[in-house]
Amino acid sequence: MSLYFLINSLAGGGAEAVLVRIAKYLKPEKIFLLERDIKYSLEGESLIDFLSNHTKDVNSIFKTLYIPLYAMKLSRRIKDNDLILSFLERANFVNIVSKYFKRHKVLISVHIDPILGNTGLKKINTILIKTLYNKADFIITVSQGVANSLIRLGISKDKINTVHNPVFIKEITERSKEGVEEAFENRDFLITLGRLTKQKGQWHLLRIFKEVKRDFPNLRLLILGEGELKEYLVNLSQSIGFKTYVWDRDELSEDYDVYFMGFKGNPFKYIARAKLFVFPSLWEGLGNVLVEALACKTAIIASDCKSGPREILAPSTEINYQTKEPEFAKYGVLMPVLEGTLKETRNLTEREITWLEAIKMLLRDESLIKSYQEKALERAQDFDISKIIEEWHKVIRKCL
Repeated sequence: MSLYFLINSLAGGGAEAVLVRIAKYLKPEKIFLLERDIKYSLEGESLIDFLSNHTKDVNSIFKTLYIPLYAMKLSRRIKDNDLILSFLERANFVNIVSKYFKRHKVLISVHIDPILGNTGLKKINTILIKTLYNKADFIITVSQGVANSLIRLGISKDKINTVHNPVFIKEITERSKEGVEEAFENRDFLITLGRLTKQKGQWHLLRIFKEVKRDFPNLRLLILGEGELKEYLVNLSQSIGFKTYVWDRDELSEDYDVYFMGFKGNPFKYIARAKLFVFPSLWEGLGNVLVEALACKTAIIASDCKSGPREILAPSTEINYQTKEPEFAKYGVLMPVLEGTLKETRNLTEREITWLEAIKMLLRDESLIKSYQEKALERAQDFDISKIIEEWHKVIRKCL
């Protein structure tokens, strides 16, 4: 009986980062990838086994239709009673469907809210979740909010366990001390990190930052991540009037207002130097990067979206509550979820104005920022790998 991992790709992202982290401890025999995209480094490239020649550029509808073929290929590489732990929806579907070809144990992990997070092929994915997820042997959710959404979709709560995503506090602390480019030395900047997608809401932040700059003209904004909205966001930044740096186009200097930095293997050295970590997501599963920002001892202002930010920053509050005004929680500031429309208007929306005023207030109140910095590591310790990996071992033993 062997343990295997299965995921869409390793092309960046929170779920992919979690896989890489826990692989060091759970030691799978192999890591199956549905696509040939790798950004994260692994100890032992021989672990990787590709189930296709697809890349991220292959049409998502085609890849959904290909699920039975992925599943058939997977079944030929494993034995009855092996345990397969999968990450992300399509990999979860493949894992479950492959059970029709091989009698293995299926453990799926759900990293995003299955109700709010289903974009694009939303109806198809929702149907597949309702049809397939109850056929899994065990289900891991990264937050209680995700678990609640699965239960609302009719998934048996008896199969669900919640295990938060882990971070390596010691490693993050060490890597956060590495030097940054001269352009950012002794410069004040805000930072956000995440894929350049609708989910992350970065266009709202660009619009808000325009008004922040009126009061803080020397402040910069760093945006780390890659994704399909790159061109849209770059064009928006330029149309607003920002001098805009793009990682694959421009020479880095201190002369820009907004920096699109792309994917960074070590984002922590930037996060640790930021005045604020800004998190405008419209929905999440947990929001791993919030815990990483806490580990970097950085003050956070975050959307109170479903799900994750409230569980992280205000753990003693009601999980289903969502604030309609700035909430100065124990470990960070929670904000109303932004409107989420890409439609551009000249004037800021009501919620964008609320964010603007909260950000300016924080930037003017050094003592408040310092108080959040001092509490940050305390909360991050709850997610350290030393604690979380024990929960994973319990789940694996239960499965086996």
